[in-house]
Order: sequence, then structure tokens, then C-alpha cells
Amino acid sequence: MRKFKKYLRPILLALVVTAILCVPAFATSGGKGNVGAVVESTWKDAAGQVKTVVNNVVFPALDMILAIAFFGKAAMSYFDYKKHGQFEWTGPVILFACLILTLIAPSYIWTIIGI
Repeated sequence: MRKFKKYLRPILLALVVTAILCVPAFATSGGKGNVGAVVESTWKDAAGQVKTVVNNVVFPALDMILAIAFFGKAAMSYFDYKKHGQFEWTGPVILFACLILTLIAPSYIWTIIGI
């Protein structure tokens, strides 16, 4: 019982302070509390910036990573060919297909998303 009382006061104090400092936040669009409309308007405002960042940062970074992986895997496959006499095509072909897909993705991805 003594242990319970020892921890009860700090817990109650934390709950009271939390209740006093909490401020309710309402997302309103025209005072109706329509959260969906607020999210849609925010997305419409930020869509151009998101598109710019993805086109100028995300896709080039993915392209660089896939190009490095492709050339590394192709070199390793060549060394395996020299060692064993059989060239393994699966890894380089998959990485090359992914590289081509990410290189042409900015031209079609935005029409799919609708931006």
C-alpha cells in the first residue's frame, strides 16, 4: 500500500498538469470541422513542392543507387564467369530493368497520381 501511495501522487500530478496544458485543436474549413477538406486543400497547396522534390532529389538518388548496384553486379557476374565459365544474367537484368523504370518514372508517375 505504501508503494502504491508513493507513485500515486506523481501520476496524479502529471495527469492534472497534462489536463491543464492540453489545448484542443480543431481542423476547420469554414467552421464545420470538415477534416477531409482541410487535408485536400493542404495537399493541393503542397503538391507542386512534393513533385519538385521527388523529381529533383528522390528519383536521381534512386537512379544513382541502382546504377552503382547494376555496374557492381555486372562486374561480379563477369568475375564469376571468368572463374566458373557461366555468366549469371538474373541479377544484372533485374537491376537494369529497375534502373530503366526509375529513369522513365517521372514522365508517367504524375499522370497516374493525378498531379
